[in-house]
Amino acid sequence: MSRRRTRVLRVDLSTRETAREPVPREWRRDYVGGKGLGARYLYEKLSPGTDPTAPENCLALFVGPLAGYLPGETRYAAVTKSPLTGGFLDSYAGGDFADRLAGSLADCLGLLVTGAADRPVRIEVEGGRARIEPTDAWGDDAAETAERFPDAGVACVGPAGEREAAYATIASGGGAHHAGRGGAGAVMGAKRLKSVVARDPSPTVPDDLAALRDRDAAAYGDEPTGEWQAAGETVETVDYANEVGILAAEGWTETGFDGADDIGVEAALERSSGREGADEGEGSDVPGGFRIDTPDGEVVPRGAAPITLGAGLGIDDFDRVVDLCGVCDRLGLDVIGAGNAVAWAVRAGEAGIVDCPVSFGDADGAERLLEAIAAREAPPDLDVDPDLPDALADGIDAAVERFGGAGLVPTVKSMALPGFDPRAAVGVALAYATSDRGACHRRARPQDSEPLARPDRSPADRVRDVVGEQNARSVLWSLVVDDFVGEAVWTDLGAEWLAAVDHPAVADVDRDGDGTDAGVDSGTDAATPDEPVDALAATGERIWTLTRLFNAREGFDRADDALPAPLRTAAADGTPGVDVEAFDRLLDRYYAARGWGDRGLPTPATLDRLGLAGVVDDATPLDERPIDPVAAAESDD
Repeated sequence: MSRRRTRVLRVDLSTRETAREPVPREWRRDYVGGKGLGARYLYEKLSPGTDPTAPENCLALFVGPLAGYLPGETRYAAVTKSPLTGGFLDSYAGGDFADRLAGSLADCLGLLVTGAADRPVRIEVEGGRARIEPTDAWGDDAAETAERFPDAGVACVGPAGEREAAYATIASGGGAHHAGRGGAGAVMGAKRLKSVVARDPSPTVPDDLAALRDRDAAAYGDEPTGEWQAAGETVETVDYANEVGILAAEGWTETGFDGADDIGVEAALERSSGREGADEGEGSDVPGGFRIDTPDGEVVPRGAAPITLGAGLGIDDFDRVVDLCGVCDRLGLDVIGAGNAVAWAVRAGEAGIVDCPVSFGDADGAERLLEAIAAREAPPDLDVDPDLPDALADGIDAAVERFGGAGLVPTVKSMALPGFDPRAAVGVALAYATSDRGACHRRARPQDSEPLARPDRSPADRVRDVVGEQNARSVLWSLVVDDFVGEAVWTDLGAEWLAAVDHPAVADVDRDGDGTDAGVDSGTDAATPDEPVDALAATGERIWTLTRLFNAREGFDRADDALPAPLRTAAADGTPGVDVEAFDRLLDRYYAARGWGDRGLPTPATLDRLGLAGVVDDATPLDERPIDPVAAAESDD
């Protein structure tokens, strides 16, 4: 198999046509793969205002240029316009499907799926080509769909995606892995695309890359992050968040949960039948999630399950949290979106806004409501407002629009917040508010450090951390590296690996030796550093700015970076709300650091610097001049 991925597979479900197309070299140079390349195609191909569930929306399932070779878990990116937020969406998943997709794509970087089938279909990928096949799996859950293809990798939608729930996932590994958040599964469902089946095995790793892989895997194992993952994986985050005082509980009314010890890592260790990864013979050199056997099949809960389905719903029984996670996994519901939707329904019921008999701590009631949300209707014996499940399937903001109840559960850009409460760490609020896909704890992770450093983190520290992490992860998610491995051991943002495959992101840096930037496509002659790591840092900023341009074209601006109302008020335990004026000044600092204006929009000067001036179209609003960073800093003194 070629070491270079230079093409994409196009699939039009309306015409049933497939094609192999080259990716322009300058696109691979400037956007790499994964998130970056998906964003470039989305900005180029979609008209502003495109309905996310319309045939015209594009769903990109992309890998990176080194997929299948890297240490840790192979991952893929699902990039599309979000049915939940109406803005840019990128989501990631690993497991066997990602491994096999890397092999099945051969010299391609991914699939670009447009159109909509007139009846349910699947796409099969093999030998660098795609074909469209009919399917009778419509109605199957994620586990049942995967069981139909025991010798292939399967990514699919469950019943929630078929009914276009706005936070439906793309499930793989029978529901053990999900491209969650933001509703990529709803896009698949609207296209009548039940599944993508990857037939080939993972690519064979060349000897020189195998040596790099072994070196970096060993280095990761000795890093604190590697030791943490080996010990407890992301389930440990419920213990950490509770200990440092940032765990949101019972529908964001409390900060901290008395039952955290009962649903955290010790409970997982006690109930686990094993771990995903190398010890299970699955080809990964980094241990993965805990395998929990249940009467309904194996469940692999991640940290979001005990945080959102446990503490968030007031449930302190680990087995019942796993059951709820299993329901979401099989139905194809994002656990963060689903758990917060149930929490909103409980609080709205308590306030008399809707009829909802479910209460905090009621695992049985939560399970029945989750099933009703996926079906978009309540069974006759579930005594809820008949329109509630359908409204909740479209997200909390949609339910608020239909019933009222604003300010009960926080959202950013219509996406429900993960369970790390920014009232105890304002840097987390900045990360949530400025995330390009809506509230996200992965774009930047001040929750990992700020709670332990309080009150030593200055506004400048917070902004520097958030901007730097957003840029770095934009590169890593364009390589589509295992999240934790890349963060821990790649201080060069993957430059050495890209050089090993002669990738243009590093090979074209000042290739003509004249001191001008070979990493821009605007036609300007602005100078740039020759070092590949500096070029990759600029690539991360370019990608982040491009997703901002996409969102700006869809009507997003500073107002959409606002602090959600529930975070402005104190929690029931007395944790004070975030200071709105201080947060607004922090936002000014953030925009100044990025070279954006006071509306939170990029400026022509910033686009020139990043090589985006030749990319941006006339439909995209810009700010005329950036915020003065000195003035922004002085306003906070």
